[in-house]
Parts: sequence; C-alpha cells; structure tokens
Amino acid sequence: MKKSTLLFGLFLWLLAPSAWALRCGSLLVNIGDYKLEVLRKCGEPLFTDSRIEYRAIRLYGSGLELERVVPVIIDEWTYDFGPNRFVRLLRFENGRLVDVESLGYSR
Repeated sequence: MKKSTLLFGLFLWLLAPSAWALRCGSLLVNIGDYKLEVLRKCGEPLFTDSRIEYRAIRLYGSGLELERVVPVIIDEWTYDFGPNRFVRLLRFENGRLVDVESLGYSR
C-alpha cells in the first residue's frame, strides 16, 4: 500500500463524523453525549427549542409483532461560535446528542 494512500485514509478517519461531532475550544463533543456533558463542554447555547414527537416502533417476539407509539423528546440547541466558525444546530433525542448540523457562517 502506498504511503500517500495510507495517510489519506488516516486523514479521512480522523475527520469522520462518528469520531467526533463538534469541537468546543479544546474539548470534543461526541454523538451520544448527554445534554449535561455538552453544556459543560460548550457552555450555554444561544437558542433552545423543545418538542415531543410520537414515533411508531415495532416489537417482535414469540411470533408476534406489536406496534406501539412512543414519545420522543426532541431538544435543539443553537451555538454561534463567532464570525469565523459555522453556527451549529445540535439535536438531542431523549437527552442524548444524535445530530450536529452546520447552518453556515455567523453574521
């Protein structure tokens, strides 16, 4: 394997979304972190929003299939880290970070 190919693969692995979702100063926020962990690492968000979504889930067992509707608490936090960084929207489901979206540069 060529050295350049190996270095490129390592570079992509380091940037993979599963490795980390967001950098707050010198700290990394990871998918799966709890809200309290994110709050400690990043501080207070600029804006927050909460809602409840109802989702159908299927349960299987003993030859039976059961569908239930369960509530999922969705919290969205917006962080603006300044004009040279992207505004970020963090989405939590039932208190755990599930997604980080870039909203473009701050104005």
